[in-house]
Amino acid sequence: MSEITRWDYDGRGLEEGEVPDAPWPVIEEWVRQAREAAADDTQPGVHEPDAISVATVDASGAPTVRTVLMRYLTPAGPGFYTNLESRKGTDLAADPRIAATLTWPALYHAIRFTGRAEQLPRDIVAEYFDSRPWGSRISAWASDQSRPVADRASLEAAEQRYAERYPDHGRAGDVPVPPFWGGYVVHVDEVEFWVGQASRLHDRVRFTRTGEGALDDPSVWTRERLQP
Repeated sequence: MSEITRWDYDGRGLEEGEVPDAPWPVIEEWVRQAREAAADDTQPGVHEPDAISVATVDASGAPTVRTVLMRYLTPAGPGFYTNLESRKGTDLAADPRIAATLTWPALYHAIRFTGRAEQLPRDIVAEYFDSRPWGSRISAWASDQSRPVADRASLEAAEQRYAERYPDHGRAGDVPVPPFWGGYVVHVDEVEFWVGQASRLHDRVRFTRTGEGALDDPSVWTRERLQP
């Protein structure tokens, strides 16, 4: 067995009196901290603060996890955009149950979400798509996401075809939204906050949904501390 390198954790703990009655204020604050740390050259280790690991199951129940970028976050839930015909899209069409985790090791923070995925409205999808760089919009057309491709050259040839079809004139509407491209928001049923603590005696606080409402509605959440 190779030598194991170990670090002790030193996150700022979650004390009962400081935890609100709904999960949204903590989500909002931790995401803000991660984004600020990523923009601060003196804070190493946070490079992609919106990276979120997303787990789905297919029609047979087999799980898959991948990391995407969280490009939607409101009290309705976290969300992301993708090819709806990708592996995750077909999984969610068969079974909308989903789990997702934001992890910031350098800050000793993680947030775990479980719930079900719901497609975002097309106007929200279009607004985000139009805000993307031109090259990213072209790539959305060029990639049959999750499907095999013969080689890199074939992928680049497809990109070139769409670049010629939709040239860059510096306008949002230069590239239309593909009909197979969209987004999902996680309707969260459970949120868990994790803070790394010394000697692995970590803080874990879980919120569980008890009714319909947003992440900022205290009336629809119960809160409990979990052992590490």
